[in-house]
Amino acid sequence: MKNFIIAPSILSANFACLGEDIKKVIKAGADMIHFDVMDNHFVPNLTFGALICKSLNDYGISVPIDVHLMVKPVDRIIPDFAKAGAKHISIHPEASNNVKKSLELIIEHGCTTGLALNPMTPLSCLDNIMDKVNTILVMSVNPGFANQLFIPQTLNKLRKLRKLINNSGYKINLEVDGGVKINNIASIGIAGADIFVIGSEIFNHVNYKSVINLIRDKLKKNIL
Repeated sequence: MKNFIIAPSILSANFACLGEDIKKVIKAGADMIHFDVMDNHFVPNLTFGALICKSLNDYGISVPIDVHLMVKPVDRIIPDFAKAGAKHISIHPEASNNVKKSLELIIEHGCTTGLALNPMTPLSCLDNIMDKVNTILVMSVNPGFANQLFIPQTLNKLRKLRKLINNSGYKINLEVDGGVKINNIASIGIAGADIFVIGSEIFNHVNYKSVINLIRDKLKKNIL
């Protein structure tokens, strides 16, 4: 049975009561919490830093914190998030002078690694580094803002990546971030994704549990 991971993005959470909101979504069935870290340089928006990650970790977040670094240069900030309690850190190849060394830096600090691919990032960026990658994070929108529509061509990219992963012999998760909704999650899962970053589709509803249950039902009925 395939294990699907639901990762709500705090970019859509209620920052006036962030700790309680995150605990609420975990109680509703979230498997991990996703941090979209933007620097107003690599992407045109500014979100939050390692202090928020540490505060939530100290608050008692009971699931892994999945940090997506949309910052450049990236190496300077990796240790900060590792020390703040991140369990997984994803970087963009365009944000690093040496992608292999950046991934090794994540490993040195005790976290699992991810490589994030923008819609126009070629799959060739994975050449010779797949042994250092635990997760491939596919951006299904152009990064920088919440509430964007899913780019349909992402499905073909996911299929190619799933085939590449299967042929590689490595155990690598395939994560998707951007515009993931109840009405498209089945097709995304069929294309090969197993980690789903979901923001507004969860946090904009009053009952987080009902939405997460519906998401899992959609995946179960169409894929398992």
